[in-house]
Order: sequence, then C-alpha cells, then structure tokens
Amino acid sequence: MTNTRSHAVMTGARSGAPAWAGAAAGAAAPTTTAPTATAPGTPPTPASGAAPLPGTGTGTAAAGRGSLGGIGLVVAAGLSVHFGSAVAALLFPRVGALGVVTLRVTIAAVLLLAVCRPRLRGHSRSDWAVIGAFGVALGGMNILFYQAIDRIPLGPAVTLEVLGPLLLSVLTARRAVSLLWAGLALAGVFLLGRDGFDGLDPAGAGFALGAGALCAVYIVCNARAGARFPRLDGLALAMAVAALVSLPLGVGSAGGALLDPRVLGPGLAVALLSSGLPYTLELLALRRLPSATFAVLMSLSPAIAALAGFLVLGQSLSTGQCLAVALVVAAGAGAVRTGSAGRRER
Repeated sequence: MTNTRSHAVMTGARSGAPAWAGAAAGAAAPTTTAPTATAPGTPPTPASGAAPLPGTGTGTAAAGRGSLGGIGLVVAAGLSVHFGSAVAALLFPRVGALGVVTLRVTIAAVLLLAVCRPRLRGHSRSDWAVIGAFGVALGGMNILFYQAIDRIPLGPAVTLEVLGPLLLSVLTARRAVSLLWAGLALAGVFLLGRDGFDGLDPAGAGFALGAGALCAVYIVCNARAGARFPRLDGLALAMAVAALVSLPLGVGSAGGALLDPRVLGPGLAVALLSSGLPYTLELLALRRLPSATFAVLMSLSPAIAALAGFLVLGQSLSTGQCLAVALVVAAGAGAVRTGSAGRRER
C-alpha cells in the first residue's frame, strides 16, 4: 500500500497554510488518497526520472534499501557541506562572508541549471510559489550561516543552527519515541557546544539561530519541490532564486575581488562541496525518508562540523564534545530505526 503519510509529510498541506503548518498537517494526513496524474504534489513516476517514494509498491526489501540509501545520502551531504564550509572560511579574508556566499550559491546555480535544464512552462502558480519560498530560504540560510561562522567557531555555529531541524522533527513526529530521539540529539547538541558557548559574539549566535529557523523552512520547501518537480528541476530553479538574493549583497561587499582567479578556483570547490552536491543529495534523501527522520539525521551536523573544524581549521575536540558526538550519533541511529519500524507497521 502506498505510504501516503510519508508523502503527505513531504508535500505538506495543500490549503495554502504556512510551511510549518503544512508539516504539522502532513503528519496527521489520512491514510488514503486519490491523486491524479497531473495534480500538483503527486509522487514522481519512473517516466519522470525521479526516484520512487518510500512504500510505492516496491515491497519491504526495496523499502529497506531505499531507507538505507536515504541514510547514506544524508550523511554524505553532511560531510560535503561542512568540509566545504571549513574551506570557505579560509576565503573570508579575501572576499568576506557575503562574497563567499555569492560565489557558492551563484556557481552552484549555474552548474545545476546547465546540467538539469529545468522546464519553465507548464507549472502552476503554486508550484512557482514553492520555488520562490525554497529559493529565499536557501539563500537566506546561507547568508545567515556564513555571517555566523565569520563571528563564532564552526562547531558552535552548527550546534545552534541544528536547533531548527530538531524543532521540525518534534513538530512532525507521530510516535512518542521520536520525541525521545529528538531530546537525546538536543542534549548532545548542547553538550557539543558547551565549551564554545561562553563568550560567543551575540550577533554571531543570533545569525546561527536565524539560519536554523530558515533551515527548518528549507527542509519543508525542499520536500515540496521534490514532490512537485521532476528530477532536480526544483532544486536548480530554487538555487537560481537564491543566487538572485545573494548577488547584490556579495557584489556590494566584495566587488571585483570576486573575479580574482585565486578566489574563483576555491570558490568553485566551495560551491560544489557546500551547495550543489549536498542539496542534491538531501533532495534525493527526502524522497526516501520521512521528514521527521530526515530532520533528526540532520542533527549529525554538529559532529561532522566538529570533525571538519578539527581537520581543516585546527579546532580540537574536548572530552565533553566527544561524548556529545556519541549522543548525537545514537539519536540519529534511533531515529532511523523508529522510522523504519513505522513504515513496516503502515
């Protein structure tokens, strides 16, 4: 039977409610639907080239493989984005945080548009509204996060940012045990950042919290775009919107330094590691995992960021931070197991 609950969580409510309300309403969606072939939000078909949604007639074994594949996609996305962020921090002295964001998002948009060549016609007004919200959230999340890591260390910045996805996991959870995993991850998040919270720049902490809020919006919009647009078309269009948001800020801040070959080369690497590759992997992961499971898996980000900070920026881990990593990993594993059990029950 089609996993309509997972599909409802991914696509959100269709009543024009805000994204948060859509996620919450999707978690309580009925177990039967009758979508038409042309209705917005219907699952992608094999003809569209998109991966099937969990439970769409592929059997228990296929669902298990899809779940494991989704887990791997989220972990790979985390490794890519945080090592890319660590490399990006090395460019701050040359073009500033806004300049790095502009390079990262604009180059990624150009590459995605060239590869995907998304179709511009045949989409409804609501489809374009999703793309607009997705792009603004994507651009704003990047701008705020880079403003944060320009002021505070990478580990604490990601620790604060991940609170947004954790809140989303609580709002969309249907099983009581999901709240336990979210709480365990939250405990690890705070333990991981405990040593770095003293003396944090207030503006940097505020930027990180704002990035977390937009990250939660990004998760919901990403899922909706993945359900409405074939392949990676929605991501490519949203990245173009994000580039339009960031370009005026980056050009005004860095000017001609953005065209320096010594900046463009690393900027290309940052764009691939921090935008194009991870967002593509996350979109594909959202087609295989429920939003609640995906959101708690995002709590692995502080652990990955701490590793990236250690290897690239020379930021060492304390004993308490190592314990925090273990708590976060345990929460991620528990969330995956809970999500798999929930799909089997349905």
